[in-house]
Amino acid sequence: MIVVADTSVLLNLARVARVDLLPVLFGDVFIPPEVAEEFHWQARSNPRFSGVDLPGWLHTRSASSVPPWVGEAPGLDRGETMALALAAELHADAVLMDETAGRNAAEHHGLHVIGVLGILVRAKRLGHLDRVGPILDALRTDAGFWIGESLHQRVLRTAGELP
Repeated sequence: MIVVADTSVLLNLARVARVDLLPVLFGDVFIPPEVAEEFHWQARSNPRFSGVDLPGWLHTRSASSVPPWVGEAPGLDRGETMALALAAELHADAVLMDETAGRNAAEHHGLHVIGVLGILVRAKRLGHLDRVGPILDALRTDAGFWIGESLHQRVLRTAGELP
């Protein structure tokens, strides 16, 4: 399976010490250099992500070009732009991304998108996590990851942790 990750998924999973799930679930995970730069910048400058490290098992690869649909998509930062460009170039099976603008652009052009919450549910279903609830709590408190209450409940139900 080929997946391309954006910065926020890596940062948030690293903050709650569950970035290790990515190679277990997806095998090779690719990032463009711009995502690595954003990760390092956030780890240095944002107290929420102080001390997190970019995993050494990630494969860094530059996209050779930016497709017009990516370049014209509104609201993308440089990391999202290049992650989508790389995903398109690699014909990735999935893009790991949470931001709405990036998700919308990816889905509009046929790319499968999985966010942090989807990753956690997948990990539980495949037996790599006992419970999703404590990780959701850690995402909220340690990473400052916004999860609305209705979404929180829906994720727990999907994961089989609520009736």
